[in-house]
Amino acid sequence: MKVADVDVLVVGLGPAGSSAAAAAARAGCRVLAIDRRRQPGRPVQCAEFVPALIGIEVGDLARSVQQSIASMATFVEDDAPDFRGNFPGRMLDRVAFDAALVERAEGAGAACAFGVAARRLAEGRATLSDGGIIRVRAIVGADGPRSIVGRAIGQRNSALVETRQVTVPLNRASESTDIFLSRDIPGGYGWLFPKGRLANLGAGVDPEHKARLRAIVDRLHRSLAAEGRVGTDARALTGGAIPVGGIVGPTGALGSTLVLLAGDAAGLAHPVTGAGIAAAVHSGRLAGEAAARACAGDAAAARDYEAELRDVFGAALTRAVRRRRELASAMRAGVPGAKAALRRGWIAYPEYWAA
Repeated sequence: MKVADVDVLVVGLGPAGSSAAAAAARAGCRVLAIDRRRQPGRPVQCAEFVPALIGIEVGDLARSVQQSIASMATFVEDDAPDFRGNFPGRMLDRVAFDAALVERAEGAGAACAFGVAARRLAEGRATLSDGGIIRVRAIVGADGPRSIVGRAIGQRNSALVETRQVTVPLNRASESTDIFLSRDIPGGYGWLFPKGRLANLGAGVDPEHKARLRAIVDRLHRSLAAEGRVGTDARALTGGAIPVGGIVGPTGALGSTLVLLAGDAAGLAHPVTGAGIAAAVHSGRLAGEAAARACAGDAAAARDYEAELRDVFGAALTRAVRRRRELASAMRAGVPGAKAALRRGWIAYPEYWAA
């Protein structure tokens, strides 16, 4: 049985895990990062949109960007769309983006292994699916909304949205993300995000409505195809869960072993939009730095990490959780003014930002 010693074990090699591995390695730690998937970014389980400001965190995105986004169009039921200009973003090739972040982590000195999962986590050690035993000083959980690392320290995402997405031909060039809000998409929304000659078309719903997802996405696809906006072909089916309950306690311990959660594992995806890539990159870097500080003997590293996450993300996530709950309550009550409730629950409208 192989036994190895590392300072920091990172579980998950998406944007959060790769960023954590790079940060800890740059700080001089011995880092092993693992992922149960066979290669970076596959399968793609997101709509691939990121805000333009993510460039501050990751630098040059050129090889990962499929196109720029300038605006957002929001369709509320059958109303004409509301446009929001000055909404700069980028549509990514997630496979290329994730691969670039892994390369950056390896360049910093982290060892990255795919096709390997964490089977058991305990104080000072981790047992891996390949039979290896890793002696560790700190663990970063960056393994998504159903994190096994989070489960090991009793921190789970209790609220999720289930998604389904297909890639379709885009008949007319667009620089807008299109959002579809409807009572028929409970707990989520539909989207059409352009990426050159193709577009990601999908929807998310509360888990109890997961069985309706295929019909919801098919109906949206047929409607947009009938308008001539997209082709009838559908390919690259994907889906997954998004945490929508806000921050999950991002720190914990297994005995004397520090455990930090980052990205979706820490509940940092936006509870209304579902956006999580930028938060994953930022929190991953902070987690890697905090793990390195802890390994160097800084007793305040975990406390400072949690405080920074709450300072950066807390207010926005708290508002989004509140808006989700308000909208869900209005939809359950079946009160008049459903369109007004949908608008209050979406970031493009002033009502969302009101007290």
